[in-house]
Amino acid sequence: MTDKRIVFTTAGDRKEAEDIAWGLVERKLAACVNIVQVESVYRWKGEIEKHPEHLLIIKTTASACGRVRAALAELHSYEIPECIELPIEAGSEKYLDWLGQSVE
Repeated sequence: MTDKRIVFTTAGDRKEAEDIAWGLVERKLAACVNIVQVESVYRWKGEIEKHPEHLLIIKTTASACGRVRAALAELHSYEIPECIELPIEAGSEKYLDWLGQSVE
């Protein structure tokens, strides 16, 4: 087990996804953020919705996750932004070292 984390969130359009990604990396809350276009099906306010979204895969550390959550609440337009945190069990030692050095 490492102290590194993956955090997932989604955004409704590409510009917002990029703005969130840039904000997290500029603040040194994330080493890297991948943006992937996806189609989401979900229940919202009693209705089933289907919309294109952009999935952000945020690479960070356990100690920065609280600040990532706070930044998502600040930067995101969604009423309830997705914020799911998963531990990184293992990985390339050089990549994980770089990740840790890139996040404050």
